[in-house]
Amino acid sequence: MSNSSTTNVTFTLNSGGRLSGTARVPGDKSISHRSIMLGSLAEGTTEVSGFLEGEDSLATLKAFQAMGVQIEGPDNGKVMIRGVGLHGLKKPDDDLYLGNSGTSMRLMCGLLAGQQFNTVLTGDKSLSSRPMRRVIDPLMQMGAALGATQNGTSPITVSVSESLHGIDYTLPVASAQIKSCLLLAGLYADGKTCVTEPAPTRDHTERMLQGFGYTVHRDGAKVCLRGKGHLQATSIDVPADISSAAFFMVGASIAEGSDVTLEHVGINPTRTGVIDILRLMGANIEIFNEREVGGEPVADIRIRSSQLKGINIPEELVPLAIDEFPVLFVAASCSSGQTILTGAKELRVKESDRIQVMADGLQIMGIDAQPTEDGIVIQGGRLQGGTVTSHGDHRISMSFAMAALCCQDDVTIEDCANVDTSFPGFVSLASQLGLSIFSE
Repeated sequence: MSNSSTTNVTFTLNSGGRLSGTARVPGDKSISHRSIMLGSLAEGTTEVSGFLEGEDSLATLKAFQAMGVQIEGPDNGKVMIRGVGLHGLKKPDDDLYLGNSGTSMRLMCGLLAGQQFNTVLTGDKSLSSRPMRRVIDPLMQMGAALGATQNGTSPITVSVSESLHGIDYTLPVASAQIKSCLLLAGLYADGKTCVTEPAPTRDHTERMLQGFGYTVHRDGAKVCLRGKGHLQATSIDVPADISSAAFFMVGASIAEGSDVTLEHVGINPTRTGVIDILRLMGANIEIFNEREVGGEPVADIRIRSSQLKGINIPEELVPLAIDEFPVLFVAASCSSGQTILTGAKELRVKESDRIQVMADGLQIMGIDAQPTEDGIVIQGGRLQGGTVTSHGDHRISMSFAMAALCCQDDVTIEDCANVDTSFPGFVSLASQLGLSIFSE
């Protein structure tokens, strides 16, 4: 078990202040997960740099080591993966424990569906409450043999199936995790596997498959691949995670006199909703030094403080900013006027019910934040401060930390141990940029 589930971490923050300086936030979590998965299934040695050494991606790394893959590192973000090929994984001695990581569990359901051994996937309390039928049902349409609890949650058993066949599947919700799960199962399936999305979602899996030499066809909202090919080892430089950068984008936007530059940030167009939304609110964000690294676009981003205004968030941007909404709610609270979010029901089944948990905390801080079934209505105002709980959700903890920049009184945030799942070193990096934050 990871220690974060047993230790209690509290953040205390002094109110006010500003952010300034230059920083590189940790590597992208989505890309770190996928580098281990595809590197393990490739032929040859894959070298990764910029790997996120957070608990979630390390859970993926340990799972593949448990299935016989030789992986060295991580050492300062460098990882060497000695790939075993698509059919070289071995049955693990125990259940695969994936901690808090929904990405690991959902993607591995697809990847393990095509193996010639049985496995059981387990997770911590939070992960064990998250919905898994959304991947199990389409996998069973492909011929996979999976079992879950009555509620459709983990532990999940993945049993050997006769054979998998490609399907043409339309996603009921815009979800990169379901899409990636089915594409990974498609590597083992007879014929063609196609997934059609109701709205664009992150496309790291498709880009990385192509980086490993696997042919993927995209036609509008539909992505297809044929099974039974092979992956060729490559080298991957993981960009800084835009979801982690988002905290400082908002912090620098709301704290008067701030000027922050974030380096080597992934600006994959399926992930830049947070920038588009902040710009619509009047944020001063400059993107420069754009380049492509290993199939992924990266850039440096400079953010200076500005007076934000409330907006109606366009629904087409929602899937492109799904992980950034907790901190965008903080931006809305520090804006003039009203911000309305709709079409974001997915936020209710993340590590916590992020709509409810953020509304509760913002209300404690004196903001009028009204949750709706698929979103929230926030009246910008003056944040008071106070004591809030993150319910063990890393993004909630870091969002309330940024809120302190706009508060009149000090802020205490309880239950922050899980910040290490996505952003190891958050407290020291935030302090370096000027946030008055203490962890105990």
